Amino acid sequence: MLIDYRNANIYHKDGDTVLQGVDFHVDQGEFIYLIGRVGSGKSSLLKTIYVELDIDEADKAEVMGYDLLTIRRKHIPELRRKMGIIFQDLQLLGDRSVYSNLYFVLKATGWKDRDDISRRIDEVLEQVGMSDKKDRMPHELSGGEKQRISIARALLNSPQLIVADEPTASLDAETSDKLIQLFRNISLTGTAVILTTHNRSLLNKYPGIVYRCNDGHLEEVTNDYNHMQLSEEELKD
Repeated sequence: MLIDYRNANIYHKDGDTVLQGVDFHVDQGEFIYLIGRVGSGKSSLLKTIYVELDIDEADKAEVMGYDLLTIRRKHIPELRRKMGIIFQDLQLLGDRSVYSNLYFVLKATGWKDRDDISRRIDEVLEQVGMSDKKDRMPHELSGGEKQRISIARALLNSPQLIVADEPTASLDAETSDKLIQLFRNISLTGTAVILTTHNRSLLNKYPGIVYRCNDGHLEEVTNDYNHMQLSEEELKD
């Protein structure tokens, strides 16, 4: 099991409670949606996975073998290198080409051989359909293309897990559809994918495991609700 939370409480950094009694489990290759209103705890839950937010109270809180209740600060970068993280603001380096953005990440995570680095960059760009954009600057890319580059960056170190916070926000319907299909294909290779979304049509088209943040609690609604019965209010972000 990649993630195993049992009866975990999640708090904002200011101490306010976000979610209580969280039971959340992720296995290899699972495709998981987190839904819920703005401020319901979706992003906070993701932040605990890569330890931007601490979990101090839980019966169990493990991510890829690391006990989040006792993890030492020096081990957090090591944990993060085992996952791909896709932020809402993408965080591409604007003064570097696509290739240089990816090169920077690999060098920073311990890759040394230039040929190996170039080969890996070519592999992930091909995987996300962006091989012809290698020499482009971020400002020359569309929103969907930038998002694909952020996915390529997340794939560089062959992660066991990808977490993505609103990866289709501000994208048109066609681009959003293609991105979710890409995430779904990635999960079929064995990499687990967790993403937050409010796009009801995507849940219907690309079914997965669905968790909902609501009233301070996390509940799995995959079996209790037909996706078509989830109202816009319930999915509203």
